[in-house]
Amino acid sequence: MLIGELAEAVGVTSQTVRFYERKGLLPDAERGANGYRVYDDSTLTRLRFINVAQAAGLTLSEIRSIIDLRDDGTVPCAHVATLIDTKLADVRARIRHFAALQAELEAIREHSHLLDPADCADDDICHILASPK
Repeated sequence: MLIGELAEAVGVTSQTVRFYERKGLLPDAERGANGYRVYDDSTLTRLRFINVAQAAGLTLSEIRSIIDLRDDGTVPCAHVATLIDTKLADVRARIRHFAALQAELEAIREHSHLLDPADCADDDICHILASPK
């Protein structure tokens, strides 16, 4: 298949396919007699894998590490499981952080309803966010 057909089959642009080739995530395509890139089903499979891995939150560097293991003949499942565990721990930490931030913002918002803009001192930029004195 040609680059446009490959890209369309996965829902990316031709430019994305070329980018992945430059980064070594996809093998260099064979060239037809007309000079056009020609791709096979293995490239389609790899491109779909890249999309799924990105949707799972993996970086291109992490995806590259998985592909490198597979290309070296190693089954990368243990590595992938470790990456997913790390991502999940990061997401859980972010959720805790955002929950604390939400609580702080809600408290500031509630406090702001009790304040009168006329009481904002000249040395305050905005007394809603003024540090306690």
